[in-house]
Amino acid sequence: MIKSQPIGLFDSGIGGTSIWKEIHQLLPNENTIYLADTKNAPYGQRSKEEIIELSIKNTEFLLEQNSKIIVVACNTATTNAIKELRAKFDVPFIGIEPAIKPAANNSKTQTIGILATKGTLNSELFNKATERFQDTKIIEQVGYNLVKLIEDGQMHSEEMTSLLHKYLEPMIEANIDYLVLGCSHYPYLIPQIKEILPKHIQIIDSGEAVAKQTQKLLEQKNVLNDSNMPSTSVFYTNANTEVLDDILEHKYSVIQKDF
Repeated sequence: MIKSQPIGLFDSGIGGTSIWKEIHQLLPNENTIYLADTKNAPYGQRSKEEIIELSIKNTEFLLEQNSKIIVVACNTATTNAIKELRAKFDVPFIGIEPAIKPAANNSKTQTIGILATKGTLNSELFNKATERFQDTKIIEQVGYNLVKLIEDGQMHSEEMTSLLHKYLEPMIEANIDYLVLGCSHYPYLIPQIKEILPKHIQIIDSGEAVAKQTQKLLEQKNVLNDSNMPSTSVFYTNANTEVLDDILEHKYSVIQKDF
């Protein structure tokens, strides 16, 4: 493994760029390759078998680009496929799971909310994680259509506002004091979510924790990029490049490619 090899990331669309941004901010010297499988989004409505198959295909693409580690920047793919990926490929993987632990451990009302995809909430890995917090009431809500609206460039639409009210208001009434975002797309909705939630409810996503875990793994493997050369970040999508380009503020190379 060579230090200058890129970190590979994939997601079922643009959502994982929220994870990429945290990694890039913490590790600016690292070269990165990001794969947006937008054509097959959202993963949350797909079967476990489909999610595994798509995750294998995405991993193969990133390994062809010489990635030194793979970040599964998708809650649904992590909770449904990371076990199979680790068994199949001889490369380190980092996954992303809903940050239930800090929410449950810090909750004063012992009631937390989780907004996630159906695929994540139904997964064995998620259910194992929630079993550890029997004393905390966990209110689960599937974010139906949220990913699709984001992928369609409708992040600030009336439909998005309406859905967020529909999903969050029952949680507020149930007296949650933490909201866990269980999908890498959802951090892009935080400004709108904050307008709905009372100020005392804290929002938690996994981005910063994943970035720190990435740094830790690279240090353990002794493959942190210590080059003084400017880093490169390349983004691939198998759909229209426009939404991905917009979310990256037109600062990076976005390539449309069938895979």
